[in-house]
Amino acid sequence: MKQTQKLTLSGVVIALYVVIIYFTQSFSFGAYQIRIATSLYALSYLYPFLVVPLGLANLISNLLMGGMGILDILGGTFVGIITSFAVYLVRRFHGNKLFVIPPIIAGPGLIVPLWLSGITGMPYPLLAVNLSIGQAFPAVAGYFLITLFEKYPALNFKNTRKERE
Repeated sequence: MKQTQKLTLSGVVIALYVVIIYFTQSFSFGAYQIRIATSLYALSYLYPFLVVPLGLANLISNLLMGGMGILDILGGTFVGIITSFAVYLVRRFHGNKLFVIPPIIAGPGLIVPLWLSGITGMPYPLLAVNLSIGQAFPAVAGYFLITLFEKYPALNFKNTRKERE
């Protein structure tokens, strides 16, 4: 994949993440959250260069639409990068794509409550359970997103058109 294609795909994924958060912000922020946009973390399984852009997407969405302060904004960026990197590692070590589900649940579900419990006053275990449950749907959706991209060549940006012919 050419550098311009990587840059373009990165921009599209960042924009898509922010748009999804915008339309789902009523249940994407706070002590109870279901961040459907985090299903996009799964794309780093196919496209490792998306690790940092997915963290930036999280930063932008928290900055624009309801981060709970600078700690949440920067923490969310860190979680986006760590989670996307963990998804990439599944592919790197030849893990079954089903193994992308645990990091997408555990990354946000277990790390975000570290600071969110201090901000909201809710106990860490309660937040960890709530956020992990909220991440279950996006994690499974991420698995299906990978499957979709692998199944349909038009969605597979790994090869240029010339290479596919």
